[in-house]
Amino acid sequence: MSQAHSYAAHAADQPLAPYTFERREPRADDVAIEILYCGVCHSDLHYAQNDWGATEYPIVPGHEIVGRVTAVGSDVSQFRVGDVVGVGCMVDSCRHCHPCEDGHEQYCLNGFTPTYGAPDRQDGVFTQGGYSDKIVVNEHFVLRMPEGIDLASAAPILCAGITTYSPLKHYGVKAGDKVGVIGMGGLGHMGVKLAKALGAEVTVFTRSEAKIEEARRHGAHHVVVSTDEEQMAAVAETYDFMLDTVPVQHDINPYLGALKYDGTHILVGLLEPIEPAVQAFNLVFKRRVLAGSLIGGIEETQELLDFCAEHDIRCDVEMIDIQDINTAFERMQKSDVRYRFVIDMASLKD
Repeated sequence: MSQAHSYAAHAADQPLAPYTFERREPRADDVAIEILYCGVCHSDLHYAQNDWGATEYPIVPGHEIVGRVTAVGSDVSQFRVGDVVGVGCMVDSCRHCHPCEDGHEQYCLNGFTPTYGAPDRQDGVFTQGGYSDKIVVNEHFVLRMPEGIDLASAAPILCAGITTYSPLKHYGVKAGDKVGVIGMGGLGHMGVKLAKALGAEVTVFTRSEAKIEEARRHGAHHVVVSTDEEQMAAVAETYDFMLDTVPVQHDINPYLGALKYDGTHILVGLLEPIEPAVQAFNLVFKRRVLAGSLIGGIEETQELLDFCAEHDIRCDVEMIDIQDINTAFERMQKSDVRYRFVIDMASLKD
C-alpha cells in the first residue's frame, strides 16, 4: 500500500478538502500512475453532492486523468515506466459478457467499475478518482497518449470527447452528412469539432444568440437559435443526425421535426425522464430513431485519442490549481466555464 494525497468530498453539504488514503500496490496486471492532470466533469459535482443518491463518503472525484507510469506489474506488456497514459471513466468490467467481448465495456452486463465510487471487483475497496497524486489501474483500462497531443487539454477527451465521438462513429456519421449539435457546453463544443473532422456539415442549436459567434469559432458551419420559431421552421426535415448534449429536461419534439426521414436523435447528456413527452407522431411518420449513448469502450477511446492527435483537436480548457476546486464547482453550477476545468495536479504538492 502507498499513501495518496487528494481532495475529497466528506459530505454532501461540505466543500472538498484535503484527504490522505491508501492506494493498493500494483497487482500483476496493474499500472501505477503519477497523475499530472485531471479534468473536472459535471458528474464529479453531482457525485460529490450526492445528487444521484449513491455516494459513499469520503469520495475522491475525477475520471479524466492524464499521468505518467511509475511502476508496472509483472504481467503488464503494453506499458513501461515513463509512458504517458490516460485513464477515463472506468477501471474494470467483467470482460466476459457480450458487450465486453465486443469492446464495449461501458455496456458490461454485470456493470463496469467506475473510476471512483464503486467497489473494486477483487478486494471490494471503493475506487477513488483523479483529484489525487497517484492511481493504480488494470492495464486493460489504461490508454496510451499519442505523441504530439496536448496533455492538459487531452484530459477531457477521456469523457467529453468519447461521449460525443462514440455515437458519431456508431451511427456512421460520414462526409456530407448534416449533423445538428444541441447545446454548446463541454460536450457540445467537442461534438462540433469531431463531427466536422469526420466531414459532416455541422449546425449548432442554441437558445442563446450570444453563442452564435462562439459556435462558428469552434467550426460550426451554421447556427440556429432554437427559441426562434422562424429559424426552426426553416430547418424542418433537414438533418441526418441530432447530437443532443443538453443535460437537463428540454423539449426534444422541435428537434425531431428538424430531422429527415430515417434521421436519428442521439441523447448523450440527459439521464432524467424526457419532459415534455415525446410525440410519437414525430417518430412513426418519418421512421425516425430516438437513441442514447454512453461514453465509449477502451479500444474506441484509444482510437479517439489518436484521431484527435492526427487532426489537432483539443478540448478548450481553463487550468486551475486543486486548491481552487470548490470555486470551480460553484462556477460550473453557473455554467461559467469555457468549456472544461482541468486541474494541474502539481499544485497538490503545495
